[in-house]
Amino acid sequence: MYSVSENAGKSPYQLDSRLISMSLNRWSSIATFTLWCQARKKWRHKFVSKIRQNKKTTIYDLAELAGVSASAVSAVLNGNWQKRRISAQLAEKIMRIAQEQNYSVNKQASLLRSNKSKIIGMLVPKYDNRYFGSIVEHFEEMARERGLFPIITCTRRDPQLELEAAKAMLSYQVDWLISTGATDPDKITQICHASGVPTLNLDLPGTLAPSVISDNYHGAKQLTLNILQKRQQRAASSESLVFVGGREEEHNTRERIRGFIDAHNSLNIEVPQHHILTCGYAPEKAERALSIYSSQHSFLQKGTPPDIELCGLFVNSTISLEGVMRWLMKEGHTGAHQPPMGCFDWDPFVALLGNDIEMVKQDVPAMLEQIFALIESGESQPQLIEVMPVMIGKTE
Repeated sequence: MYSVSENAGKSPYQLDSRLISMSLNRWSSIATFTLWCQARKKWRHKFVSKIRQNKKTTIYDLAELAGVSASAVSAVLNGNWQKRRISAQLAEKIMRIAQEQNYSVNKQASLLRSNKSKIIGMLVPKYDNRYFGSIVEHFEEMARERGLFPIITCTRRDPQLELEAAKAMLSYQVDWLISTGATDPDKITQICHASGVPTLNLDLPGTLAPSVISDNYHGAKQLTLNILQKRQQRAASSESLVFVGGREEEHNTRERIRGFIDAHNSLNIEVPQHHILTCGYAPEKAERALSIYSSQHSFLQKGTPPDIELCGLFVNSTISLEGVMRWLMKEGHTGAHQPPMGCFDWDPFVALLGNDIEMVKQDVPAMLEQIFALIESGESQPQLIEVMPVMIGKTE
């Protein structure tokens, strides 16, 4: 502090010099402190940025960057900002910041705050034919149109794999599970219901949940009549067609066999048991079944091979059709010698195989419309909904 007594007798020049020195020291301290604050701010910014690079951006980080509360950010990210009376301009700003920070909503955390996950699961047995591929494609599209997130897995007609997949779906908190072509849909329903998750059955029915399937009986009956009509145009015969493919214990195959037999009965044609070859769906099984059928027929008829060109074939799937065509080619039943045929399935490339093979196209869009109608109504009581398939061929 400047004192008069201390500075008595000193020249004005000495006094001014000392005052100037004191002022300079004070301003130097202020400047040093300012520079230190600026350096500290830059260091803190770099430090925080480095931390953020090494950790996931949180909702609180977004709130700080946007200058709003965390609850406001949450409302925008969850699509509820209008209910909170948040302006569209602010919502757009928050979404832009979230994108810049590569922020993604934590679905698992959201589940804890909501009763619905908007996740819908589907089990399918195969991807290797057009029918199941069409189901998957339409299911994904229709689910997304309704704001749902679809999860799909292939279970390869393996009962154990079906149960494991169902349990995995439950761990993802699915709102619904669709069992497509499951070997034991009721077991899947029991597991899901124990966790409070409703199920639906598609393609193959169950007894504990709603089921949407093709009208296998009427579809097979009409297909059989179409094949028999085409055969009659080529040559008169009292022989029945040969049914190839499918599983005898399976609902769809049983219903198709019933329609197959009733169509023959309506024309007074008897179907012998050895004309029903329920060998499974795999191509190699269908090929082997026809080889066994041919050799057994030759044995019973004392060396006379079956006139397969006169009999005609009802093939239970395009998967089985692959094996049937291999056997026909190997035995020389091609071109003009190809038997009248029909397939309870559809693929546009079958038309290239010649001889106008009759086909049944299962109405996948209509079946899935029924599935989503059940979901939207919340219906979970067991019921059977059958959708008539579409006939494809010149006799349709």
